[in-house]
Amino acid sequence: MTALGPAPRSSRLDARVFGRVQGVGYRAWVIKIASRLGLTGWVANEAGGTVHCVAEGPQAELADLLTALRRGPASADVSNVAAMWSAATGEFADFSGRMGWHSGD
Repeated sequence: MTALGPAPRSSRLDARVFGRVQGVGYRAWVIKIASRLGLTGWVANEAGGTVHCVAEGPQAELADLLTALRRGPASADVSNVAAMWSAATGEFADFSGRMGWHSGD
């Protein structure tokens, strides 16, 4: 029998994505990536033209999401991603798109 070791530590990534990231399917793309990685949280457009993403899960998967956020889908042009890290709160059951300010996707 192989020892599994400790469970991966859960963290929280709070990221704002700048560039041409609204109206290009960016949110739907983030939902697909985050869900595939098994993360929980949300993504939403903001009034200033940015996309805001809050995700929780293992640090390695969050790092993969951050790499993806910096790349974006082919239709986007990401100029910067501001990321903050903290401890997970466990408040999310899944990963979803949030409504709020919306210029279209």
